[in-house]
Amino acid sequence: MKENKMCPVIHGTATLTDKNPIWWPNSLNLDILSQHDNKTNPYDPDFDYRKEVEKVDFTSLKEDMMRLMTDSQVWWPADWGHYGGLMIRMAWHAAGTYRIGDGRGGASTGNQRFAPLNSWPDNGNLDKARRLLWPIKQKYGNKVSWADLIVFAGNVAYESMGLKTFGFSFGREDIWHPEKDIYWGSEQKWLEESGGKNSRYSGERDLENPLAAVMMGLIYVNPEGVDGKPDPLKTAQDMRETFSRMGMNDEETVALTAGGHTVGKAHGNGDASELGEAPEGADISEQGLGWNNHKNRGIGRDTVTSGIEGAWTTNPTQWDHGYFHLLMSYDWWLTTSPAGAVQWEPISIKEEDKPVDVEDPTIRCNPIMTDADMALKFDPEYRKIAEKFHQNPDLFSDIFARAWFKLLHRDMGPKSRYIGPDSPNEALIWQDPVAAGETNYDLDAVKALIRESDLTISERVTTAWDSARTFRQSDKRGGANGARIRLSPQRQWQGNEPHKLDRVLPVIESIAAKTGASIADVIVLASNLAIEESAKAGGINISVPFVAGRGDASEAETDTSSFAVLEPLADGFRNWEKQRYAVMPEEMLLDRAQLMGLTAPEMTVLIGGMRVLGTNHGDSQSGVFTDKVGILSNDFFVNLTDMQYEWLPAGRNTYNIVNRESGDVKWMASRVDLVFGSNSILRSYSEFYAQNDNKEKFVHDFVAAWVKVMNADRFELR
Repeated sequence: MKENKMCPVIHGTATLTDKNPIWWPNSLNLDILSQHDNKTNPYDPDFDYRKEVEKVDFTSLKEDMMRLMTDSQVWWPADWGHYGGLMIRMAWHAAGTYRIGDGRGGASTGNQRFAPLNSWPDNGNLDKARRLLWPIKQKYGNKVSWADLIVFAGNVAYESMGLKTFGFSFGREDIWHPEKDIYWGSEQKWLEESGGKNSRYSGERDLENPLAAVMMGLIYVNPEGVDGKPDPLKTAQDMRETFSRMGMNDEETVALTAGGHTVGKAHGNGDASELGEAPEGADISEQGLGWNNHKNRGIGRDTVTSGIEGAWTTNPTQWDHGYFHLLMSYDWWLTTSPAGAVQWEPISIKEEDKPVDVEDPTIRCNPIMTDADMALKFDPEYRKIAEKFHQNPDLFSDIFARAWFKLLHRDMGPKSRYIGPDSPNEALIWQDPVAAGETNYDLDAVKALIRESDLTISERVTTAWDSARTFRQSDKRGGANGARIRLSPQRQWQGNEPHKLDRVLPVIESIAAKTGASIADVIVLASNLAIEESAKAGGINISVPFVAGRGDASEAETDTSSFAVLEPLADGFRNWEKQRYAVMPEEMLLDRAQLMGLTAPEMTVLIGGMRVLGTNHGDSQSGVFTDKVGILSNDFFVNLTDMQYEWLPAGRNTYNIVNRESGDVKWMASRVDLVFGSNSILRSYSEFYAQNDNKEKFVHDFVAAWVKVMNADRFELR
């Protein structure tokens, strides 16, 4: 035999299947619906982190974390012998990726361990912070996730330096694979200026939604100024937009900026060109560390991270009022760091106001400010707040502690999910509070009144769906609990068909008032009964599971502006778009399905069921592939896959389903409808549910997916 000289290993990072998006760029990529498959998770199937973390000796954990703060390591020495500033920056940059637009980002998954975040320029040397935490993670093992540990380190760091924090909650579960569902921007290179080809800005200075940071690779704004050009007033505009997209107001923005820079320092005392690759691109011998300097010392006072060099305050390891003292007491002028970064330094500063060198306390150095710091002095609104904080240190500490807590916990969901002895008791409006509802009412009486009402199957199903579809697994917001569909702003949302709600909600509210049930419970129960009735009409008897206990939120418990971001701009499940978008409807469907926590089969079965139940927005007939509307059947899939029909374009994103023999138009369809027959993966599910032997399974699977959506925000049931 002729010897085969070819290497038997597939080379490169991409397999043949990975190249599908390259060969067929317009193919719908369903990966985001299964990105955290259990195959990537090393835990046993019955592992429950939220139960495991409750077993932690929290006192011992905090003591160990406190000791770490001053346990300086030779391989990465602590500034002034204290790791507090480094740990705070790590926690800040983990939590600071959160954006309210889609609830994605944030600290709740431990995603800072993976690319691209682990190698963002703004996250330089945070790999060292996580590596310093490893002995603690190793000790406590499965009882403490990386996600919890990363932000807990920042919280303890502040406590170790004298801040009375607002509290802390555990309960964040780790992921084990990079998050593919988060859109970080279209730029093809790090730190691309606003005028770049793939800029995230349009118009005067309009930042693309749902992005929050000003550049690819930054957490929020450029510390040197807009596009690296110092101008505190322009930087203030970027800060206001960026922080608002993180869910922060002006007062919180000033507090976080000042509080974040009250401790620690920036690093730029060296040549940035001597740094090695970021962690994801570093040599295998670096063992997951990046930005290493193998030419010069590269540690201690010679560290280069942001390129800016210096501390903001006189005592960078103490929580004090020094930040505002220096910012307001001195005039500042522009200069450059040893690494060449633009920064601000004080004019004629007193010697005693200078911080000491990180390694030699006999040397005093100039403090510095970034363009973002100077924005607090030059922007009129920020200046008012800064002066107020300057005059009232206790107020500043309180506002900062609350804003810091909000930053770390914004994506954790309601207070009921908090774990640990330091969890605060105070209910905060940004947590979307909902009191528990009654459970001891007469369920049969509620059912009887629902059946006696004149509400149609479609009305009951769509009202419950519109109430529940707001749920986002990204930050645990929205959902049917609270019945906020009856409150502003949701009551007025176009996607919720306000004119229909005006008819349906009074009936629901009347039933709730007569029986003692919550409005939220009645909304869900009414839809469950509708599904049972529609299944029975198709010859299948099934009971839709229901658990009472949802509460009704009040107007006072609802942050109207905060809830505005939950408004659906499109809902493929109801075949609706608020307006025409550049993004295809099927892509928007995937985004909503992923935010709701649905798998591809669940998305498929819900589409098929909702079409035949006649739940389209505006009573549209698009995709209603059945002659028996209101009966829960697999007709959508049967007729979608029937080759006696052909699919002809009829307009923008609309199609006619035409009988091949007669030429008659049988049905209409949207792109969302037809993608379940055109995409090879979705077609495989459609064919599965179209089979004669899967009629009953379709109904059971639809019910299971429906219950999942209705209970998505019932965290106490998990």
